[in-house]
Amino acid sequence: MSKVKSEKYLQIRNYINITVGSALMALAVNLIYEPLGLVTGGLAGLAIVIKEMTEFLWQGGIPIWFFTVITNVPLFIISIKLLGIRTMLNVFIGTTAYVLALMIIPIYDFQFNDMLLSSVVGGALTGVGLGMVFSASASTGGTDLLASLIHRYKRHISVPFILTFIDGAIILLGALVFGIGNALYAIIAVFVTAKVSDGYLEGLKFAKMAYIISDEYEEIAKEIMTSLDRGVTGLNSTGMYSNKERKMLVCVVSKKEIVRITEIAKKIDPNSFVIVNDVREVMGEGFREYRQ
Repeated sequence: MSKVKSEKYLQIRNYINITVGSALMALAVNLIYEPLGLVTGGLAGLAIVIKEMTEFLWQGGIPIWFFTVITNVPLFIISIKLLGIRTMLNVFIGTTAYVLALMIIPIYDFQFNDMLLSSVVGGALTGVGLGMVFSASASTGGTDLLASLIHRYKRHISVPFILTFIDGAIILLGALVFGIGNALYAIIAVFVTAKVSDGYLEGLKFAKMAYIISDEYEEIAKEIMTSLDRGVTGLNSTGMYSNKERKMLVCVVSKKEIVRITEIAKKIDPNSFVIVNDVREVMGEGFREYRQ
């Protein structure tokens, strides 16, 4: 029963992340990118260009949400045939939430005078939203989906490279329509988006790993397990200078606990040698649970 409840809780949390994340991304598009003509790549960027270019055909141009729908539909049909509907479920939810948010949130020009600040704020909103969506193993479709489909037939080209090429072409198109100045600010927004989304994802899983070399390894390990309730692994090691065999302790802890680890090692053995590394992802007891 507890396992079923845990899975349901995780599923609900993922849906909330997808919905809120998609809304933040749509907020950046409708309140910052579209009014200022910032083409940051992706289908949203292409939609902003198309809207500007179709004003003479359609009053106000083709809406961003409408363009997003008509371009995603064929991508979804192809992806479902190739990958299966189960694989595409979270992507469908993410894209639907994103399109609905684009429809509901009104496009409003706040008359921002500071383009740099607008780029940073827009990039931060998109980055947090993207991080929330990715943390739920989902996406909002678009160029991500297109890049995955191209990679399926061009295995020698990586998905990130394809995505960079597609987004670069869209940003270049935006420069032709809105000017090189707007394109440079759009690149700043893309940079901030990447940094914020990476920070969001890594921040959820960030930990520290300590390697401790000491003659008092047994006492140090016992103190760590007792006071911090953390597991410690002893690895056989040999000092190449002294040719002396001893145990090297390995322990993974949270960022807050790493200070306590070094204090324990220093207190028990002032001559101990401690190496601390960053760990990007830890799954298992005491950390993040495995996802099925």
